[in-house]
Amino acid sequence: MSPANPLTTGSTRPEPVTVLVYSENPAVRERIRFALGGRPSRELGRVEYVEVDTGEGAVAAVDAGGIDLCILDGESWPTGGMGVSRQLKNEVANCPAILLLVGRRDDAWLAKWSQADAVLAHPVDPMATVEVVTRLLTERAGRPPTLRPR
Repeated sequence: MSPANPLTTGSTRPEPVTVLVYSENPAVRERIRFALGGRPSRELGRVEYVEVDTGEGAVAAVDAGGIDLCILDGESWPTGGMGVSRQLKNEVANCPAILLLVGRRDDAWLAKWSQADAVLAHPVDPMATVEVVTRLLTERAGRPPTLRPR
């Protein structure tokens, strides 16, 4: 007997996951969607995307609830993904997992300040992105949903 998939709820099919993608650059958002596709791995269900092009939009989407993972572009302007990550981690109870995309591998030390759960460097590498997203979402599967403190 194989172990139960933590992303399923009584069925053998994984539940859909919602991924927020934040970048002011539409090409970056498109590369992320292309890298992950509709169902990036057997462990994950179908991916539903919420795309935002402002830091305020990212915070509002997480505030609304239902986000399983945030992929934030650290190179976005005027509000970078690092600042958005830090804000979410400090203000949202049970914050979704955060994957931060940085301009250079050497910028990973800055991502530590942002409290991101994982860091990848631009350009988006589809295989690395799928691997990290799958890990983050399966690790998160047992946590309660995102809640905003009142």
